[in-house]
Amino acid sequence: MHRRHFLAALAAPAFAPAAFAQAAPTINAGRLRSHLEALSVFGRPAGGAFADGVSRVAYSDSDIAGRAYVMQLMRDAGLTPRIDPAGNIFARRPGTDNSLPPVLFGSHTDSVPNGGNFDGDLGTLAAIEVIQALNEARLTTRRPLEIVVWQNEEGFAFNNGVCGSRIVAGHLDAGELDLVWNGLKKSDALRKIGGDPDRIADARRAPGSFACYLELHIEQGGTLEKSGTPIGVVEGIVGIDRFDVEIRGFANHAGTTPMPDRRDALVAASHLTVAVDDTIRAEPGRQVGTVGQLNVSPNVPNIVPGSVKMVIELRDLSAPKIARLGAKIQARAREIAAQTRTEIDVRLAAHHPPALATPAVQQSIETVCTKLALKTQRLPSGAGHDAQMMSLLGPMGMIFVPSVAGISHSPKELTKWEDCATGATVLLHTVLAHA
Repeated sequence: MHRRHFLAALAAPAFAPAAFAQAAPTINAGRLRSHLEALSVFGRPAGGAFADGVSRVAYSDSDIAGRAYVMQLMRDAGLTPRIDPAGNIFARRPGTDNSLPPVLFGSHTDSVPNGGNFDGDLGTLAAIEVIQALNEARLTTRRPLEIVVWQNEEGFAFNNGVCGSRIVAGHLDAGELDLVWNGLKKSDALRKIGGDPDRIADARRAPGSFACYLELHIEQGGTLEKSGTPIGVVEGIVGIDRFDVEIRGFANHAGTTPMPDRRDALVAASHLTVAVDDTIRAEPGRQVGTVGQLNVSPNVPNIVPGSVKMVIELRDLSAPKIARLGAKIQARAREIAAQTRTEIDVRLAAHHPPALATPAVQQSIETVCTKLALKTQRLPSGAGHDAQMMSLLGPMGMIFVPSVAGISHSPKELTKWEDCATGATVLLHTVLAHA
């Protein structure tokens, strides 16, 4: 079959014939790559190259510059971007029946410090590429299409992720806008990126306000690459509980304080770190637990550490399991405090419940891949995504593409360019299947 005829056949599934009345659209792989490379400039290390990764932390100058670049790409694609009160960027392409809820799709552009160039960026720029492909094919869908760039998905700023999508889903924590991080109040952070905290309630969307939410993302693990599978169909997104821990001992002279008299906060933190690892490993399953941040005070070689602040993070697809493991770790923290003569306070800082993908959306992704002769694999997402918040408002599905060596949140994060284009093609035709 001629490629053009094959794509035309692909573009006319039985469940959405109206979307394919015109020429079949095609992803421009070179353009998608050039946009990814151009976005990487914002937050790149001084004198660095694409392979050196990016630090585009939410609310930073590089984050603002990257968002401006993406909004210009939207304008180039004939869209009019708008920033909602929560600081998220939306842009809508009309359909032939604009009374219908839109198909919503996109991702984020903020990064962790010293992160990579594909996490979030691929899904965001692929969404814009979908619009450009439809424009070039002069194809209008029945439903309107809406693309989104969520703000502060990573949560490095203010230690609480999926910020923009949480607000849209109505899950803004009490007092959250008054939190201060690095001298910046969260309400002022929203203003910095164009949001309006005084109208924050207007950012909420009602259940059913979109037909479905789709997100293309790199896997961030090694399952797809190991199995040689080009497309992952996400079963669900793990829940995440993040705890802020403060350990208070007593700072004293390291040379003159006998070992039995010490109240060493870092020793207590070390025991607690091991306790987290032991608790998570004690039972079978895919659950994970991490202590990834320690702040020691006074952090001087010849002073017994007087205090430590640390962050514990637990993840699993089962909310009851996360709660049970968290309770065990808090019990161990009380025991360690007694053993080390320290005080340990454990506070739940962030709670993101697990989110299961919608079976009908999973099936539509697999149907598209079957027509494209692409092998698929169902798998859970061990990383959090804005999709889990959108699952509270409507049907949700995620498309994964392989991560080379399973590396992410690192400058070495890499997805092959052909896999990026394949994922964007699957996104395009899945959007059309629902639009």
